[in-house]
Amino acid sequence: MTENYRGADAPISDSFAVKIKEEITTVVDEILEKCTLKAGDIFVVGCSSSEIVGSNIGKGSSFEAANVVFDIISKKLSEKGIFLAAQCCEHLNRALVVERSCAEKYGYDIVSVIPQPKAGGSFATLTYENMSDPVVVEHIKAHAGIDIGGTLIGMHLKEVAVPMRLSLTSVGEARINSAYTRPKYIGGPRAQY
Repeated sequence: MTENYRGADAPISDSFAVKIKEEITTVVDEILEKCTLKAGDIFVVGCSSSEIVGSNIGKGSSFEAANVVFDIISKKLSEKGIFLAAQCCEHLNRALVVERSCAEKYGYDIVSVIPQPKAGGSFATLTYENMSDPVVVEHIKAHAGIDIGGTLIGMHLKEVAVPMRLSLTSVGEARINSAYTRPKYIGGPRAQY
């Protein structure tokens, strides 16, 4: 457990906030550089603020840590016209917060729930509070994404998911994994791709 973590919803130190900001900026820049995402694509984020601050997933939520991550990711995706999908925690069955325009574009069914810190998680709650017209959907097929802290985003990626190796392996104390997707290869040895 990191020295910066002082309990659920406790503030993080300024130096730790700067560290998180630098790390998430590096990671998101790398992902966007390596992926061929275009405006209108979906980028899913699973984010355990508990893991970022060095606690076990779901046991030490930090709005401050989640907010640092949200600010960077939402800004960078918005600049490129890419939709953010914030994965909720297991208590909401990993449902996702998206803009209504995203749900409508892709024909996703909207469900009736508002994420809260203990049922959705800090990141999803902040995303819901900061989107212009947020809704929650149960399933998506994202074009790329990042898993911060072992939140298991794979169920929300299109086929075929391709893991990405990044220069960093963590944000704060949380391990990260990232992937983009590509079309399936079909047709066997005579096919051309």
